[in-house]
Formats: sequence, C-alpha cells, structure tokens
Amino acid sequence: MTEMNKYPGQLVFGLDIGTRSVVGTVGYKEKDIFNVVAQRMVEHETRAMVDGQIHDIARVGQTITQVKEELEQAVGRKLTDVCIAAAGRVLRTVNVHVDTEFEGEKEVSAEDIYALDSAGVEKAYEEFAAQNTETDLNFYCVGYSVIRYYMNDYPIGNLENHKARRISADLIATFLPDDVVDGLYKAVGYAGLQVVNLTLEPIAAIQVAIPEMYRMLNIALVDVGAGTSDISITRDGAIVAYGMIPMAGDGLTELIAQHCLVDFVTADEIKRQACEKDVIAYQDILGLPQSITAEQVVEVASSALYEMTRQVADKIRELNGDKAVSAVFVVGGGGKLPGYTESLAKELGIPKERVALRGEEVMGKIEFWERDSRKDSLLVTPIGICLTFYMQSNNFIFVSFNGERVKLYDNAKLAVLDAAMQAGFPNDGLFPKRGRELNFMVNGKPRIIRGEPGEAAVIMLNGDPADMYMPIKANDVITVQESTAGEAARAEVQQLAEYHATLSVRVNGVPVQLPRFVSVNGRIETGYYEIREQDDIRILDYYTVEQLLQYMDVTVQEDNIYVNRTHADLQTQIYENFRVEWNIEQMDFTDHAGMQEPDGTQEQDATAEEGARQEAYGSKEDADAQIQDAQIQDGGVQEENAAERKPEESGIPLSIQVVVNRQPVRLEGKSSYVFVDVFDHYSFDLSNPQGRSVVTMLNGRPAQYLEPIHSGDTIEIYWKN
Repeated sequence: MTEMNKYPGQLVFGLDIGTRSVVGTVGYKEKDIFNVVAQRMVEHETRAMVDGQIHDIARVGQTITQVKEELEQAVGRKLTDVCIAAAGRVLRTVNVHVDTEFEGEKEVSAEDIYALDSAGVEKAYEEFAAQNTETDLNFYCVGYSVIRYYMNDYPIGNLENHKARRISADLIATFLPDDVVDGLYKAVGYAGLQVVNLTLEPIAAIQVAIPEMYRMLNIALVDVGAGTSDISITRDGAIVAYGMIPMAGDGLTELIAQHCLVDFVTADEIKRQACEKDVIAYQDILGLPQSITAEQVVEVASSALYEMTRQVADKIRELNGDKAVSAVFVVGGGGKLPGYTESLAKELGIPKERVALRGEEVMGKIEFWERDSRKDSLLVTPIGICLTFYMQSNNFIFVSFNGERVKLYDNAKLAVLDAAMQAGFPNDGLFPKRGRELNFMVNGKPRIIRGEPGEAAVIMLNGDPADMYMPIKANDVITVQESTAGEAARAEVQQLAEYHATLSVRVNGVPVQLPRFVSVNGRIETGYYEIREQDDIRILDYYTVEQLLQYMDVTVQEDNIYVNRTHADLQTQIYENFRVEWNIEQMDFTDHAGMQEPDGTQEQDATAEEGARQEAYGSKEDADAQIQDAQIQDGGVQEENAAERKPEESGIPLSIQVVVNRQPVRLEGKSSYVFVDVFDHYSFDLSNPQGRSVVTMLNGRPAQYLEPIHSGDTIEIYWKN
C-alpha cells in the first residue's frame, strides 16, 4: 500500500503508438507542473504499422505489452487504463458554433462548460454526417479544440465562475475513419488495457510545444513522425485548424535503404545517426562493412525531403487561409534530419530562423523523475497525450447489440437508440409499424385511412425489459426483437363522415326517406361496400326531380311540379328537408310492368320476384291465410274488386287494417290513406340498405307511393338485389 501511495497525484498512462515505435509515459499533474514518473520506448520489430495505420494488430499489441510491463515495474503498480492518440490519416475537421441559454443569470460552473463542449461535439457529429453521405466509411470524433468561448455573446478566455445568461463556443472537431480508431483499440485491448481518452496526435503535441501564451501568434506545429506529418495552426489565442499529409520519415528511410543496400531497420538507424554523427558505419545485406557520411545521407534523402516539405508547406497555407504562418515549430523524429527545417522555411518563404525544432526548451513545466530521461522532440507528443487527459474526455465504449460488438462515442448521454443506430438496426424496427394505409377519393378529394399500429420492439438490457431511451454504459448487453406491423386499413362506405343512409324530403306533405346514391368507380354501391385502394367514391347529398320520380315509380307532368313552392323541372336538385309537390289528380298510375311486350322477360322477372318474396316472407298459401285472418278481424270479408273502392270524402277519421308482409297493421287518424302512410305504422329501416332497391307491392302488383289504399289491402315491402 505504501508503494501505491508514494505519488501525490493520480497517475496517468499515455501511449504514443507510432509507426516505428511505441512510447509509454506515466505521470501526474500537480498544479501547473506535469511530473513524468517513468518513460519507456520499444521499437517495432517488423513494419507492423505503415503511415500511422496498424497492419498487424497482434505484433503491435505485443510491443504495447512490453512497454506496459516495463512501466509497471518502474512505477510499482498495475496499469489498466490508458490514453492514446491517433495519427491524422484521412483526417476530417468540422467547425461549429454552439450556445447554451440559462433561465436567468447564473454562475458558470465547470459542469456547464463541459456540457457546452459536449453539445459542440454532438453538433459537429451531426454536421459531419450530413456532409459525408456519399462515403461508406464510418468516421469517429478523435478530438476537439475550443477556438473561443463567449459570455453573453462577448469573447472571453475562461467562462468558469462568471455570471452569464448565455454561454457559447466556437469549436473544431476532428474525425478519423473507423479502421484507424478500431485498430488502436484492439491493439491496446490485446495488452489488457482499456482506453480512457483518445485524442489526435497534433492536439497532443500542441499541449507541450505551443503554450497558451504563444497562441496569440500565427504559428504552425508540425509533428513529423514515421508515417504521417500532422499539422496544427494557432491564431488569436486558439488552435484554429488541424491537418496532415501521409508522408514522413519512412519515405526518407526507404531511399536510404535502396542506396545503401540494407534492410529497413538498418536504414532507419543510419538516418537517426546522421542527425548525431558525421560518419555512419553499417553492414549491407551481403555482410560487407560500409560507411556513409551525414552529408551523403542528406543528399540521398533530398528528393523525398523536398517533396515532404513542399506538401507540408502547401497544407499549412491551406489551413491558414492561403498564406504562410509567422513561424513553425517542428517536433517528432522525422523532422530531426539535417536540412528539414531549412527546406520547409524555403517552401513557406519565411526566414529559416523561424522554423525550429522544439525539444527541451518547451518543457519548462515538465519534471522528469528518472535521471536518464531525454528531453528532446521525440517526447513532446507522448507527454501531450497524458496532458489531454486533463483537458477533454472523449472516450469510446463497446456494447453488445443482438450479439454484435458495437463501438460508440461516449458523450455521457448514450441510450439504447444510439446503439441500435450504430449497429445499423432499421429505424422502423424500433417503433411500432402501422399496417398498410388505404388511399382513395371522396367527392374528388384525396382521403387516407391509416393502418392499425403494430406491437413495439421488445428491448432487453442486460436481461431486463427496457425502452429505446434507456441509458447504456460500457459492456452492456442489448437485445432487440423487431417491432411488428399492424392490420391494414379497412373501411366501408357507410363509415365515411359524408355518408348518411337516407335523404329526408316531403312529397305532397308526406315524409319520404330516399336512399343515398353512392357511386364507386362509376358503379352504384350500398353503404356496405368495402373501400379498395384508389377507389373513386362519389356521395351525392341531393336527388334530382327525375331521380325522385323514378324512385317513387310515378309519372307526373313536368309543368305541374314544384320544389319549395317554386316551379321545377326534372333536373332541379332536391336537398335534405326540401318540399316537393304536384297535383295528385294528374299522376299516372299505369302499371308499367303490364305495358311491356310479352317477350318472356317479364315472366322470368316475376318468377325471380316470387322467389325473393317467398324467401323473405314464406309461401303464397301462408300469405293468403294471413290476409283472410286480417279481413275477418276487420269485420268481414271485403269486396275483392279493389278497383271499385273510392276514398272517403266525409273528412271523418277512419281506421283501416291492411296486411304488410303477412302482419296485420292498423292505420288510424286520417279520413283517407295512401301507400306511403304505411311507413308511419310499419317499421321498415330505409337507413340500413339490404339491397340495391326497395320493392313495393299492393295486392300483388307494383305500388305507387301516393295511390290510395283501403282496409284489407295486401302490401309487400322488401329489398331487392
């Protein structure tokens, strides 16, 4: 325990996983000083990494394991958490502005600033996704820098403890492809380590190489590694841009290997010794001893050196608004080759004194516990990786989603929905799906009836029921059973709001219920019709006079018809509660069926009619028995010749009894009766159509709605298809 407590601060473990080597740093921050407790560097035995990209995860993992074990021995404790940095290969950046409004004025806390930064990163994610819809690569945010904070819309250096109604930030976020990030995570996982912070190498390097006091100046930092040259720009007190070129020290090494006829590792050693010695001795692949001067090494690598510095200069101008910076700081081993800084200054068109290699002179606030520690440009990035742990937290976590390992950017607000989206789970698989909708037209206007909602997705989080907004954390196990679709939309015409079963009008003072006309795709249908996709439905709220006469089966002279006491013609429209009148004496009661030519059709119709009648009301013998019973109950057998009967003209109310559908029905209160009076005393539902039309029969023949009826008459009323 004593060994565990000998360090006054929390130990931070940072790994710089480079193309040629892995550098591990363990230390802690105390006030403004970062104490480096131990550092170790191990070179890759093979080219397991190329241009900052891990090619052999297992071999890189083995190198990391060796560095980790040496550091554990040095500090006397196990190391489980690590901070890492990614090289800027295929680097993308997004600049955003983000605001936070408070309810009234409040003192800004560290939590408020963290929430503001997180909101900026989230906004950058959204904008990046919107701008990069054409690529198949998955990108992740690997770091961010706040360019400027604002308090109530005015720039300010530090928001904490100030009172404000509104705080804002300009922020630059950096994104790298998934394969770069995933390779790093797998390699450190191979060594039994868990990533607690991920940043970008130029972000890490600038923490050490360009202190805040210098960031008012327009300066570029170039971190020349083995595979990539990472670039960052400062101006007006902030880091304003990041970039990279995929060319660095390995390009120089390859030329030396070809010239000296040696393997890559030997060539890299020759390159490094050229920075320290005038003459370098080596052995070629044939086993012969050889030597080369430092000047010759520079001359051999000059073509690659020129191309590299030209590309770096072009990228600096691009990031700095198409102009050169005031000065350049160079860190990393690749920039130590003689002639690099001079060539870069020439390409930028600035004095060579303003391009300088940075090492011990920028480590004024770095204390090294180990006596043999080297304070040179190689250590700038590893120490910066540790320092970023104190400045930002942008870790990734892994969860299991339906058996698949999914990596998520941890913004402290992750939910099941985020895991589902990252795993590519269909969005409509989470939410209840409605059944197929029904589209049709009603009176010329489009109508949609939605399908029924289905069952929601069944979500389980670590074996317990959950919903899509349930928070998640590292290593959670999520299973989602896809939602189901509901029943398809169905409807009948009678369910439409526009549909009403009947139209009520008064004809010569008598109420008449007229069935609505419903046309579906040009065909007359009843209210029971089930609507189909793209049906064209027309529901009329009126009859014409001609349609009324046809329905009542009467013939009236056109010049004798009045609607609402106004003379009308056959095309006059009759609406709800309209009054229609004509002189009854001028009605034609001719039995139109009897006037048809005897071609056999009439006989067939009569047979069909009789079948429908018997199906609904029983046999003719049953009906005759009912009629005879009704006549006896009415005071005796009536005369059979109904044509000789005349309406009563005395004005004294009469009571008569008729047989309607085999049932005796008594009519009272009038001195005379016409056929439609039956509907006031006999229940027949015209509002619920059971066929295409209503059949009305009087004493075995078609009836006219307004013709007189007498005691003992036999009446039949039923629906006909």
